[in-house]
Amino acid sequence: MILLIDADDTLWENNIYFERVIDHFVVRLNHPHMTHAEVRAAIDEVERANTKLHGYGTESFTRNLREVCTRLAPEAAGDWIAELCRTITEHPIEVIEGVRETLAYLQVRHRLVMFTKGNPAEQFGKIERSGLSALFHETRVVKEKDAASYEAMSAELDQPKDSIWMIGNSPKSDINPALAAGLRAVWIPHDATWVLEHEEVTAAPGRLLTLSRFSELRDWF
Repeated sequence: MILLIDADDTLWENNIYFERVIDHFVVRLNHPHMTHAEVRAAIDEVERANTKLHGYGTESFTRNLREVCTRLAPEAAGDWIAELCRTITEHPIEVIEGVRETLAYLQVRHRLVMFTKGNPAEQFGKIERSGLSALFHETRVVKEKDAASYEAMSAELDQPKDSIWMIGNSPKSDINPALAAGLRAVWIPHDATWVLEHEEVTAAPGRLLTLSRFSELRDWF
């Protein structure tokens, strides 16, 4: 059996650091007329548009915050935005509880493929710093995780689709497109999943498993 496993917010904490920066950004912006929620909505709007152009990662996120600042409070623009966002890349990787032990358990039983999206340099840097790379048989970083990318991955792996499981926290990138491509999926929700990754999970009787913790994979695989 082949287990495709997401990285950010499945193996290690990720979005909580972006959320902290957003909170600091809104406070520093100190917009005279817009509430925190309204500024956050503006950020989401810009990110939703720009991910199609610039992709994911801290560099794109920094560009997005600069654009929001220019739109809402151009007088506040400055190097402080880049300095604020730099705290994300400088933060130590925080592996989620139970992940390391569970991967070690699964590695001898199945073929493990880390399957993540984003800026390749940034993602591979996080993978190296996490200390988890040796627990995977291979790693793939793609620009987008959609049904087409899962179809392509399935073709490369040359295995029956019902023997390939995608494991992750994001309905939009991990679960729904994998199911659409005919694979199976394990959804492990994370409280801090990025708002743009939210979607209603597709019903897929017999092909979808929902767990509360990564460590529960040992009970199923």
